[in-house]
Amino acid sequence: MKRKKKISAPLVAVVIATGSLTGLAALPAQAATPVASAPADGVIRQGSDYTFDETIVRLKADIAAKGIRLFDEIDHHKLGAGVNLQIGRSTLLLFGNPPLGVQFLQANPLAGLDWPVRMLVTQDEDGTVWISWTDFRFVAGRYQLSNRDAQIAMASEVAASIASAARKQP
Repeated sequence: MKRKKKISAPLVAVVIATGSLTGLAALPAQAATPVASAPADGVIRQGSDYTFDETIVRLKADIAAKGIRLFDEIDHHKLGAGVNLQIGRSTLLLFGNPPLGVQFLQANPLAGLDWPVRMLVTQDEDGTVWISWTDFRFVAGRYQLSNRDAQIAMASEVAASIASAARKQP
């Protein structure tokens, strides 16, 4: 059995694909966004410089500004409270750009388990707000998407750009 090389989550490649693969307008140049390892394989985790609620507002505004479709918002904290199970603040945003995402499904229909894109906003007990999402290179390996390198690069760049909306720019 051939073992795959494990991808390090902090090494997020932000590669600009040539041309418009998805119909998205060119993304503004962003400084490298610092990320931290998350306690899960293939997950990128970035701190937010804003409150939990403001982080959600900023991410949703950036998604809309990029012309990306927001499919749903799931408040895990509220769902837990509804069944008397307490958890910290946690909201999942599901979004995507079908012209890009469908290309992953064309390569392997099982990739639909990870598309649309999911970005999770959580808050630690000390008030620290985190944004987490799956590293698209990890997803590419999971579904053996060897023929979609430019699209994986574009998805990685877009996710990092959206997450950067929760960072104060110098």
